Amino acid sequence: MTPPIGLPDTLEAWLAYVEGLHHRPVDLGLDRVREVADRLALELKAVRIIVGGTNGKGSTCALLDAILQAAGYRVARYASPHLLRFNERALIQGQSATDAELVPHFAAVERARGATTLTYFEFTTLAVLSWFASAGVDVAVLEVGLGGRLDAVNLVDADCAIVTTVDLDHTELLGPTREHIGREKAPIFRPGKPAICVDPDPPASLLQYAAAIGADLWCLGRDFSVQVPADPRAPRQWTYRGRHLHRASLAWPALRGLHQLRNAAGVLAALESLADRLPVDQQAVRRGLASVHLPGRFQVVPGRPAIILDVAHNPHAAQALAEALRQQAPPGPATQAAPALTHGVFGMLHDKDAPGVVAALAGVIDRWHLVGTGGARGLAADALAAQAFTAPAPAPSSRHDSVGAALDSTVAAAGPDDRIVVFGSFVIVADALRWLERRSR
Repeated sequence: MTPPIGLPDTLEAWLAYVEGLHHRPVDLGLDRVREVADRLALELKAVRIIVGGTNGKGSTCALLDAILQAAGYRVARYASPHLLRFNERALIQGQSATDAELVPHFAAVERARGATTLTYFEFTTLAVLSWFASAGVDVAVLEVGLGGRLDAVNLVDADCAIVTTVDLDHTELLGPTREHIGREKAPIFRPGKPAICVDPDPPASLLQYAAAIGADLWCLGRDFSVQVPADPRAPRQWTYRGRHLHRASLAWPALRGLHQLRNAAGVLAALESLADRLPVDQQAVRRGLASVHLPGRFQVVPGRPAIILDVAHNPHAAQALAEALRQQAPPGPATQAAPALTHGVFGMLHDKDAPGVVAALAGVIDRWHLVGTGGARGLAADALAAQAFTAPAPAPSSRHDSVGAALDSTVAAAGPDDRIVVFGSFVIVADALRWLERRSR
């Protein structure tokens, strides 16, 4: 398959072309994307697992990918958004797609599209699914982009669907309450198919939808659970208890934070529900939990002072970040006279709840270093300060022109036992990764 004459022949050019196709960057609905998928004759024969939710989608997909690969399956994973390169969104066996692998499928979508307009996400989702379909994978793990009911990923008929958490985010599109948002996320469930709910307090709308369509609903705390030793001196191990299967003496996932145990339990519930099609032994679970890696999710960069990268961009995610920071006290021999400090390099998009994020981390961040974000959804550091740092301020703060400038200043001023947490947006973490790349040259 080669691009039609006159159309792009590089991935970079295709992405620029696709950005201008539709009059709105987000236009939720499945009619247009389904029409093009039908013309493509898109058929994904793999076992299909769809993952939606407010937070935890990326971690859940990464855990599924790692465990299934350890069990010997050929696994495709679709994720969004990316940090540095679009190719990060499309992986097979943990390896990002090359430009050469993706370009023919962009051309195929363009030929099938005809006069139908597609958003950037819709077009690129179809291209990635086309690549997966051609690659002969055993399992496709697909992350929902936004919501669920009208998200392009939901055109795929899931063999199992997971909803990680339901909380307030994208309220202008999904609705103002958890009940509204639950109603948007639940439609990735399918009649008679396993529907895994990892939220410990799911909204009634999600439960009602699952019951109405006859989904096989598995709920955290009812159908599966996490058990950890009560004795803090005990080894850091945990037990998964499912409907029929227990997995004991499991090491904590390589992804940090107590909330990752819930994500891991949801993954094991999904695998238990699919055991007749995807048997996974205990050793594969152990290897997958130990090897899983996902940039930007409490990612600790070695060195002193320690740098931690986290894409937390809403209050619920910020609460999980705060909990993880409390569990991992700053390293070194902090004393009352000179305590180790936690610095926050922080920036957000303008449509996010900045005051809610700051409130969740008040008392954990000792020094705030505010940076702006660019683009149509960007928020300048001054505007961020005006929104989220009204008197009394939660801690001393400063403002910087860029993430790089903030890190230069903070690293120079921080003590060796301090830690620097970079968070608030995928954009902010991506800028920090670029800064780290420049520093390592």
